[in-house]
Amino acid sequence: MRVCVIGTGYVGLVTGACLAHVGHHVICVDNNEEKVKLMQMGQSPIFEPGLSDIIKTAIESEKIEFTTDLAGGVSHGQILFIAVGTPALPNGESDTRYVEAVARGIGAHLTSDYKVIVNKSTVPIGSGDWVRMLIMEGFAEQRATVNASVLAGGGATEDLVTRKSSLPEPEFDVVSNPEFLREGCAVYDTFNPDRIVLGSTGTKAIALMQELYAPIVDRRYAADPALPSVPVVVTDLSSAEMIKYAANAFLATKISFINEVANICDRVGADVVEVAKGIGLDSRVGSKFLQAGIGWGGSCFPKDVSALIHTADDYGYEAQLLKAAVNVNQHQRVIVIEKLQQVLKILKGKTVGLLGLTFKPDTDDLRDAPALNIIEQLARLGTKVKAYDPIVSQTGMRHGLSDVLVETDPERLADGCDALVLITDWKQFRQLDYAKMATLMHAPVMIDGRNFLDRKALEQAGFRYVGVGRG
Repeated sequence: MRVCVIGTGYVGLVTGACLAHVGHHVICVDNNEEKVKLMQMGQSPIFEPGLSDIIKTAIESEKIEFTTDLAGGVSHGQILFIAVGTPALPNGESDTRYVEAVARGIGAHLTSDYKVIVNKSTVPIGSGDWVRMLIMEGFAEQRATVNASVLAGGGATEDLVTRKSSLPEPEFDVVSNPEFLREGCAVYDTFNPDRIVLGSTGTKAIALMQELYAPIVDRRYAADPALPSVPVVVTDLSSAEMIKYAANAFLATKISFINEVANICDRVGADVVEVAKGIGLDSRVGSKFLQAGIGWGGSCFPKDVSALIHTADDYGYEAQLLKAAVNVNQHQRVIVIEKLQQVLKILKGKTVGLLGLTFKPDTDDLRDAPALNIIEQLARLGTKVKAYDPIVSQTGMRHGLSDVLVETDPERLADGCDALVLITDWKQFRQLDYAKMATLMHAPVMIDGRNFLDRKALEQAGFRYVGVGRG
């Protein structure tokens, strides 16, 4: 099938590359010329395991193209994905100006050929009808331009303009197809989804979307092809949009819940790791997202929870549970400051090293990362902050890191530190030479902000180990 993906951030680029990998002919459109040139050379502008290889293979097989030409992309695609960013505004509302611009741009280039226009961006509930309206407004502007051009070209009457130059009404349907990709696992998640959600009232659109996803639904590219087919949830537009928000809000609330339990465990002497294991074995609870630590961040959870709270406010409902989940998360981000103060007492003049900076492992994403709050608080308290991150230390990224000395390896990080704080649970951090690192420190203290490291191994290496909710 012919596919156009507009926007090449995490969602758009992964979606486009993976659809090309399963055999569709994909054109990815972005208005950033430098980014497009980079992708045309087979290079991914983001760090995502496996993505660069898929892009290179798709380019070699001529299944994917990258361009700044929106008109060409719209003309090419039977299915058009809107996959631009919807960042949070200061009041928690989603910033939908990029979606608006793309929807109008699509309308300005529509012809009479039937199109399926897919909201892949996370958009406020009710955006399906709004996007349809914007597309029609863009089309109306195109029609007015054509008519004006005909009139300017030589004395045609308005009746003649109407008969000769009016464009036929475009035929299209809008589909909500929310993404559920985890950064660091986005390629895997695309080929091994828990479900695919399609929201639309157009039967033709749903049929085309089911054809598009058939190779994935049938597990042809799955890690385990023997698994049953991927469930496809077909519903209305608003319900599909709500599924995305509700899923992320639930997971964020689950993390805040176990973090609240961890804080109580710290006070009563219980171990939250054992507590999480005990409650996670209950099939009604499940073990996922029960890892206590310094809270959630990134581009999705904070934005989506805030947007759902804002939507509830718009409709006269106060989402008290969601607001509590946000408040717990904000406090949890700086829980390591309290633990450092308990161990080191005065932080002014001390040196603290951070293991990891990104909001989660296997990504280069620093958006709303807990590390940024921790750095800000430590700097305010007069602490010298050092950091090592497997990706950030290599790329030279420094946005939001002006108060940090970014080291090139873990041993340089440990040198001269009064304490280390594990921020991101990168797998390689379990294999570091902690015995050597301890000898380089003023005081071998480890605050494990993710309860990720082996407590006994750290203590044998000479560290004083402090976890979150470990009693």
